[in-house]
Amino acid sequence: MDPVYTVLLIDDHALFRKSVAQLIQMNQAFRVVGEASSGRAGVELAIQLKPDLVLVDLSMPDMSGIETLESLRQHGVQARFLILTVSDNERDVVAAFRAGASGYLLKDMEPEQLCLCLQKALQGTSVLSEAVTGKLFDALSARQPPHVNGTGLSPREYEVLEYLVKGLCNKEIARKLDISVGTVKVHVKHLLHKLDLHSRVEAVVWHQEHHARRNLSRG
Repeated sequence: MDPVYTVLLIDDHALFRKSVAQLIQMNQAFRVVGEASSGRAGVELAIQLKPDLVLVDLSMPDMSGIETLESLRQHGVQARFLILTVSDNERDVVAAFRAGASGYLLKDMEPEQLCLCLQKALQGTSVLSEAVTGKLFDALSARQPPHVNGTGLSPREYEVLEYLVKGLCNKEIARKLDISVGTVKVHVKHLLHKLDLHSRVEAVVWHQEHHARRNLSRG
């Protein structure tokens, strides 16, 4: 029997929150176990309910979505965190991932895509709405050194990057390459520095968009 994943919703707009809850529960793989109208209430529920996944709005009156994510992590909540918001600002996206988000989704996304994104996040893949991906890549490209096109990475660093793109964690990458977790961390640190990036998510976005544009230019 397939597992049923539990979901907690944190959003101060009741109508939207109820609609999302109904949409998620149409998929038998998920069960909404709680709803909160504020960041503080959401953190308390997360500690109590221990959900597999938490959907968090970015803009809320008492605590922002970023502050909520930070509080969830500080309280040791073991879950995947996804931001679901109207903001496609690049700074918000970067701040969310630095605070521990596994994905950043926009509220204007197609309803049928939501559960697919939830499933990908639970599998360890970082998920972003298409519009967010494009904006984030444009912002990253603006600060890329002209020579950076992937060839500046060592063969091992590029291997690690390829596994990051596939959503593997450090322990899984270490197992694949038969190296220590500490060595993986060093490679990740070096490749981020060479690409002038600040997070694994930025590296994934850079890799995907860079190769897509290279393929288009070759075509």
